[in-house]
Amino acid sequence: MAVESMDLKVDMKQRLLEALKKANADYAEIRFEENDGTSFAYRGKELEAASTACNTGGIVRACKNGGWGTCVFDSLDDLEQKVADACADAALVGKEKTQLAEIETPADVVAPVQMKHDYRGVPFADKLAVIKEYNDIILGQKGMESSSVSYSEQFRKVYFTSTRGNYFMEERPRITLALSGVARNGSQVQRAHESFSSTNDYDIVLNHQDKALEVAQRTLDLLKAPKCEGGRYTVIMDPVFAGVFAHEAFGHLSEADFLFENPQMRDLMKIGRVMGNPDLNITDDGTLATLLGTQMVDDEGTPMTRTHLIKDGILAGHLHSLETAAKMGEKPTGNARAIRRGCSPIVRMTNTFIEPGNQTKEELFAGVDDGIYACGAFGGQTMMEMFTFSAAYGYRIRKGKVCELLRDIVLTGNVFETLKDIDGIADDLLLPQHGGGCGKGGQAPLPVTCGAPHIRIRNVVVGGKA
Repeated sequence: MAVESMDLKVDMKQRLLEALKKANADYAEIRFEENDGTSFAYRGKELEAASTACNTGGIVRACKNGGWGTCVFDSLDDLEQKVADACADAALVGKEKTQLAEIETPADVVAPVQMKHDYRGVPFADKLAVIKEYNDIILGQKGMESSSVSYSEQFRKVYFTSTRGNYFMEERPRITLALSGVARNGSQVQRAHESFSSTNDYDIVLNHQDKALEVAQRTLDLLKAPKCEGGRYTVIMDPVFAGVFAHEAFGHLSEADFLFENPQMRDLMKIGRVMGNPDLNITDDGTLATLLGTQMVDDEGTPMTRTHLIKDGILAGHLHSLETAAKMGEKPTGNARAIRRGCSPIVRMTNTFIEPGNQTKEELFAGVDDGIYACGAFGGQTMMEMFTFSAAYGYRIRKGKVCELLRDIVLTGNVFETLKDIDGIADDLLLPQHGGGCGKGGQAPLPVTCGAPHIRIRNVVVGGKA
């Protein structure tokens, strides 16, 4: 893909900076986006949806006396007035000192994406043929009731500058394929799903015929599988489920806007608290090449970083925006992210994962006489430090061996207690690039990566119903 021309870079930067010159605020910023997207989906035998959208627009944010004002816009016309409106709104609500952490103003960031196989060069009919084939495979298995197969592509081009003088232009594409099947036996309904996503390679959606067949077969097998019996078990989580656990149950507690607004949780999440065994490490890293949560900078212009949330079993860090870092006396981490043009950035994860340990997967299983192997992630919820998560499917472990398939595997517990009960971490870290994304504050789905190796947890409460 061609690199952005110097003239366009200078023109956009100067246009945004000129609009900020008269900003009557302690701080102001403009983020402008161009967005092209296409999606289509099969449900059962029918092509249910097909859409294409192209839009532009942005948001002005201003802070005055600690209060924030915003103005959302669709074009760059009369941008100075939009800045003035955001500043006036901020002045109406500001009643305290503005607190925004200082960062070393980075050099201009101009980051066009380097595509491996650019989906924009693939004919629409070819994309449609790919998902139709997968849909036909799923529906073609005897006993399947329905299917859902979808494809989506999005190309965001984001421009940003602030009264601090920093400027960036970053291209943020994403391609996603999702496969799912539905089967029924009387009142019992079972589903299985898989998804794939990439920031730079159309090939991620190709050659998944075997995976479509696997989705259908697992759906049918779950109809025959027994429910997981309730009780306390040793549980081994596969990398997908362990990654979701790390993100949902612990990662959100590390987001400093949540902590600042919840004094009770702020006390529980104090730096230096013992969180688990010395071999437990959880990291958020927005700098890892081509992963879904990776960006050069966040949506306040702060370079993304690698943040150790738990280091050697000790709580080591929080995730911050400029404001939360200043208010909590910590350093910005580059975790202020916005899902789209009209949204203000809030503190969000990037690529969050449990780091690999020094055991093999086989050694983890060998240490379990009677337990549960929880695989995939179906859904769940958290309430402060309490969580309830459902595995997509799983197996009984007997004398170190993976045995019969199980359905309705629901894990419940206190995240702090559960982290301390982790007694085995394998060396097989996986950072899967799935569809979907993170939801928070009405902004979803935010591209993120959740990953882990296999982990073993003792004394887990497992319910019998999803």
